[in-house]
Amino acid sequence: MTPGLSPMNSSYPSLDLVEFIETQILPQYAQFDKAHNMEHVTRVIRRSLELVRTTGTDINMVYTIAAYHDLGMSGPRAVHHLTGGRILAQDARLKRWFTPEQIKIMKEAVEDHRASASHAPRSIYGKVVAEADRDISPETVFRRTVQFGLANYAHLDKEAHWQRFREHMESKYSANGYIRLWISGSPNEKALNELRNIIAQPVKLREAFERYYEEETR
Repeated sequence: MTPGLSPMNSSYPSLDLVEFIETQILPQYAQFDKAHNMEHVTRVIRRSLELVRTTGTDINMVYTIAAYHDLGMSGPRAVHHLTGGRILAQDARLKRWFTPEQIKIMKEAVEDHRASASHAPRSIYGKVVAEADRDISPETVFRRTVQFGLANYAHLDKEAHWQRFREHMESKYSANGYIRLWISGSPNEKALNELRNIIAQPVKLREAFERYYEEETR
């Protein structure tokens, strides 16, 4: 059972939907890199469900969107959000639980979850999964960035990995970065400020890279 879910919890998705997701959908994440693996998707599911009460969203829809959000990693990463939306929309099995209109909303939410999207999510469901996908604690961001680099740019030496790491932090997470938060007052606001404080200090940022690079290459 997905960590963080309990049938005793009133905020719990439909049991037959959970069984379908956990047996047919979540195992697909085992084929992806460490930054988009089972640990990542279960964290996004937990964080999404935590936002259900405050956003008034449908828990079954939120759960399903979170479960499908990175399935597009089976193809090119640059368009994984579009691929994931298509995978969800074309999965006829979901008609058991959702109407065509709900499926359309969920498809768009998956498409809109990517941090580099040029537009705001089209619905509150897109905002929920986008927010849940942004685990902006410095430790998580640094480790996932190193993991992704090692998995996808294995030919690079350590200094090249450092340059990629530094450039990614600047372009995405710095005060001038493209990341946007869509739900005011979320825990991510504080975490992003902490992360930006480290990015603004080159020595501390290099120390963080050294720590996680060493741990991931042991």
